[in-house]
Parts: sequence; C-alpha cells; structure tokens
Amino acid sequence: MSAWTPLKVGPNADKPFTDYSRWRLLVNDGGRHTWHYLRTDEELERWPQNEVDRFWLGLKTTMPELPPAKDALDAARNGYKYYKNLQSHDGHWAGEYGGPMFLLPGLVIGSYVTGMTFTREERLEMIRYLMNRAHPDDGGWGIHVEGHSTVFGTGLNYTALRILGVDRDHPVCVRARATLHKLGGCTSIPAWGKFWLSLLNCYDWEGNNPVPPELWALPDWLPFHPHRWWIHVRNVYIPMSYLYGVRFKMEENDLILSLREELYPEDYYSVNWPAQRNNINKVDEYAPHTTLFNTIAAILSCYEHCTLPPLRRAGLERAYKLVVMEDENTGYQTLGPVSKMFNLIARYHAEGPESYAYKMHSIRRQDFMWIGAEGMMMCGTNGSQLWDVGFITQALVETGLANEEEFKESMVKALEWLDQAQIRDNPKHYEEAYRHTTKGAWGFSTTEQGYTVSDCTGEGLKASMYLQFNLDFTPKLISKERMCDAVDVMLSLQNPNGGFASYELVRGPRWLEWLNPAEVFGNIMTEYCYPECTTSVITSLAIFRKHFPEYRKDDIERTMKKAIKYLHEEQTPEGGWVGSWGICFTYATQFATESLSLVGETYENSKYLHKACEFLLSHQREDGGWGESYKSCEQSAWIEHENSQVVQTCWAVMALMYSKYPHPEPIERAVRLVMSRQRPDGSWPQEAIEGVFNKTCAIAYPNFKFSFPIWMLGKAYHYLADLKSKRKSNGNGHANGYH
Repeated sequence: MSAWTPLKVGPNADKPFTDYSRWRLLVNDGGRHTWHYLRTDEELERWPQNEVDRFWLGLKTTMPELPPAKDALDAARNGYKYYKNLQSHDGHWAGEYGGPMFLLPGLVIGSYVTGMTFTREERLEMIRYLMNRAHPDDGGWGIHVEGHSTVFGTGLNYTALRILGVDRDHPVCVRARATLHKLGGCTSIPAWGKFWLSLLNCYDWEGNNPVPPELWALPDWLPFHPHRWWIHVRNVYIPMSYLYGVRFKMEENDLILSLREELYPEDYYSVNWPAQRNNINKVDEYAPHTTLFNTIAAILSCYEHCTLPPLRRAGLERAYKLVVMEDENTGYQTLGPVSKMFNLIARYHAEGPESYAYKMHSIRRQDFMWIGAEGMMMCGTNGSQLWDVGFITQALVETGLANEEEFKESMVKALEWLDQAQIRDNPKHYEEAYRHTTKGAWGFSTTEQGYTVSDCTGEGLKASMYLQFNLDFTPKLISKERMCDAVDVMLSLQNPNGGFASYELVRGPRWLEWLNPAEVFGNIMTEYCYPECTTSVITSLAIFRKHFPEYRKDDIERTMKKAIKYLHEEQTPEGGWVGSWGICFTYATQFATESLSLVGETYENSKYLHKACEFLLSHQREDGGWGESYKSCEQSAWIEHENSQVVQTCWAVMALMYSKYPHPEPIERAVRLVMSRQRPDGSWPQEAIEGVFNKTCAIAYPNFKFSFPIWMLGKAYHYLADLKSKRKSNGNGHANGYH
C-alpha cells in the first residue's frame, strides 16, 4: 500500500493542489473522456492545452468578447459562437456529469480494497474536491452537492479523505468527524454505506440486512425476481449479492483500525451489530423500511445462519456469471459507477489482480473520473455525450442558426458523431443477461456503454433527422433502414398505460417498491413511466412519419394516441407535470407540452395546455424568471429556489411557446432576464444544479446552460415576431418583442 502514503495538504482548497496548466482531456473511441496529467516539458510541447481543457478546468479561456446582442436571436448566436469552441474534434460536447456525493467514496474504497492505486495528482485533486464540497455550515457532506449533511455522505466522504492520505487531525477531518459524531456516527449509516464500510472491514457484516445471491437462482417467472427490478438497482445488487455471499472484507491494517475508532463515537468492538441492520439515521431516510421488507429481512437473516451450501454455490455462480456478462457487454464500464466498482471487487475476488478483467476495470475507472475547477470527482456515468449533442443540434436547426455559414462545419461534425453513436446490434450477452434489445438505439453516453435509453433514442433520432432532412449541406449518413431500427426499438418500449420508461419495459409490480432496501432513494425498485421519456419518443415518431409515412403507420398512430392519453392522465391538478430527470415541474412540463402540441393542442383549444400555461405563469417571478429547488423533486410539489434560474426559465418559456401562448409579455420578460445574464463572450455562468434521479439525488448537466438558452432565445425571437405580425394583421396593436 505504499502508493497510499499520507499526503500533506493545506487547510484551504480554493487553489489547485496541482498545476492545472498540465491537465489534458483526451477524447477518443467514440466519445470516451479521460484526463491526463503531463509531467514533462516535452509532453507539454507535443500536447498543448486547448479551449475545452481550459473551460472545464475553470481556467481563463481565449474566447473574445462579442458585440452586444441586438436582439434575442443575436444573443442565441453569440451563445453558440462561444459553445462551438467547446465541441470536441469528433463532433460531440464533452462535459462533467457530477453532483452525487456517494460516488467518489465508492471509487476510492473499491480501488483501495482491490489494491488499485491513483497517481499522486489524482489523489490530490480528489482530496481538494472533497474539501471544496464540504458543507460550509458544518463540514459534512450530503447525498449530493447541494444537500444537507447526512451520515451517508459524511461517513463515506470522511473515509475517502482518510484513504486518500489526509491526516485524521487535518482541520477538514476534525470538523467533519465532529459532525459525524453529532449525528451519531456510522452505526446508523444507510444500507449502501453499511455495505461499503463492510467491504473495507470497518463495519461488521452482521450489521447488514442480507443480500443473498440465491435470489438469482430463483425461477425467472416469480413476480419479485431481481430481473424485474429497475436496471440500475438490479446491476448494483448483482455484485452486491456476490460480495455479501462470500463476505468479502479487506485485511486489517493500521488505517482500518484507526477508522474503526474515528467513524464511531462508541467503542467499535462493543457495538451490537445485528441491531444496526435497520438503524437508519433520520437525516438520511427518505424511503423508510416497510413492515414487509423488515419481515423478509428477518427471515433471510435466520436463513444466513443455516444456508444450504449447494444453494449458496448456485447463487454465487449465477450472480458472478451476470457480473461477467455485464462487464463484457459494456467494455468493463458497466451501466453506472456504483455497479462498476462493485463489479471490480467481485472480479478481483474471483480472479485476482493479474486477471484480464482486473486490468480492464483499472483502465476503465478513468472513464468516470473528471477534473473540474474544484478538483477531481466521479461522474454519474461515463458522460452525457448523446444527450448533450441531441439538444444543441435541435436548437441550432429550430432557430435557423444551423444554416449560418460559420456554424455549418460544426453541424456536420455533430451528425458524424451521431452516426457512429447509434448502436448497430444487440449486446453479446442479450436475453441471458436480461437485456432489452439495443439494435438501432442510442444510449445516454457512448456506443460502447451500450444501453438502450428510450428518450436518448428519441432525441438521437430526432437530431439525426433534423440534421439530415432540414439542412441541405449535410451528408446523408444514417440510412432509412437504421432510422427504422430506431423506431422499432422505441415502439417496443411502450407500456400498457401508454407511457415510456427509461431503459426497458416495466417488468415488475408496483408493490416491489415496498421492498426498497436503499432508504435514501425513492422509486427505485421497478421501472416507471415518465412524461419526459414519453415525449422524447413520440416527438421523434411524429417527425419520422412525416418523412416515412408508410413505415409501421398503424403502430405509430396507435402508440402516439396511447402516449397522449398517458400524458393527459399524468398532469397534476395544478397543471404541471412532475419531473424525474430534471428539476422539476418546469422540466417535465416543457416536455409534455411539446408532445401535446404535436397533436394540435394549444393554449386556446386544450384544457391541458391552458392549465399548464396558467400553472407556469403563476410561478413566474418579478424579474421575469422561474426558479425551482431540487426539493420539488423530493416532495412532488413546487418549492421555490432562492434565485431565478436561467435554464429553468428557458424550459418554462419553451412550454409557453409549444402551447402557443398568445400573450407576449411573460415571454419578453423571460427573454430579458436570460439575455441580462449572458456574459460578454456569449456564455452563461453556472447556476444551481439542473438534474435529478430517484427523487432525492441532484446531478449536474452543465451543458444545459448553453443548449437551452440558445434554443429558447432563438425560438422566442421568431415566436414573438410571429405574434407581432398576427396582432398587426388583426388590428390589435403590436407586441413589444425582442426581435
């Protein structure tokens, strides 16, 4: 463990702990992102730092100041003049995908217990990130960067700091430890925290509710079989069940012995560990255990004292086989960062540090590691490449900016990236690994990661059609056959209620949520239908059938009718739609109104869109903007943010325009706000976090601050001009619009 020797760092993390002029972002292999630190002058000369590097590192860029925007379209144009400089050479936009504060500890603990190391520079900047993200009031950490301090966040991130080499007497550790002890210490850490600390040998396995691998040996037809669980939970609990079954734990060393003292205010060796299984701190708890869960957990705990060796072996073999198939299906990235690190530990336990799997997992860790202005984090996936390309290309086409000469090359590059990003076949391990079809789909990030996502397929196809059919200068790279493949995937994903879920069909009953073991997340046990996913699919289908009206004509018509019915039913009594992937009502309402507009609904002829517009307008602020807190997602009720947010303001205005809201004044006020926050170089500053998942965990989409302001401002310019023209023709005066 010599590579984990202590590091001396100062008490403040406002300045980098490494030379930021030496960091470089390497983009290759269809959008793969890895950061590298150059140590020699020769390397620096061969690989100069570019604007993309400087922007994401928070360094001063060389982008010039632009002439002040004369109108909304000019502001959108200035925005893209800046943003196109951040486009990677292969055509996509790289970006951070951070926010959750339980990911980096998993990276650190998983690497430590398997003997993997980091470079000194990586360790220093991880330390700095954790120092910068400590809560300013008490020095703890929450479940995400904007959350209050919790045992889950504080216990795991404190542990990560200590493993990374920070002394227990460092002021940051002293303050965090005081907060942790004030909360009662790690005995009451939620289930995933108990599990990570058990792997580290800092929490007794007897303190965990059972995760028996035998579950995977049960018949698939059972309504609670794990293959019916939501895909992220399923992929996390496959390696968890293997590691629980073998009771993996690291050998004791001085750091582990010290952590057993530091993480608990009481004596570690006198803790009644079985009594901690359901001990979850109230500051963490979002989804309390149900009576059904506790009953099943008690039965399984009894079983653990008399396991049947043949059944345990069968369960372990099946779970491990699923781990291997997931690794091979995804190029050892897996679906997400938590499952990735659990898979690594399982492969290390079964095959050792000299194995091919271990070496590939070591290489692929870098896909999740991202350095920003505050230090090095672990991202929520290997990126959001497709998602970001899809929105900005649609924005450029819809606003007309794509046809401007200086932007044409950028659009061609984006199309080339979309072309290679489409998944051309099903995964190597398909039905046996419980995977949905992928042939024709687009995923959230890269082709290699290889998971179908319903809304990403919709946005990917829509962007591809916009670029190929609406512009006369682009090559026709994606054939009709491949577009039909994408349509086939989307049609296969509609659920009986008309809605679309995220990765696959809803496989399990709703009562599976009563078995939620994670405590800190909501709606995790099975797939759910979402207005956002539903809209991305049916808007794409609507555009597709304009170009190919005969392909599966009846199926598409039937699918769209059912989807519209679902969206009508999902509208809240107040008039909005609850967002599950963005914050919150502004996000989902933008998507839902786009869908309804495609079937001819407007503010004036649809009670749904009329109510939606009035709902949004009731939350517009005096400054013309909108602002929601991430707590809206937790409570499914509008919770105001302390400030108006540019991105949310854009979502709200897009919804008004999709609904054909006839009055210009609210839109004009919002346009003025968004333009007022644009910097002289065309960019917008980062504001509050934009995304969310599973009700409680906020996650960052920093490229949204470019794509949606550019999109909204450009559309608003044309929309307000059209309103003005209509008013003149009707003899009703004119709109004082920004055009």
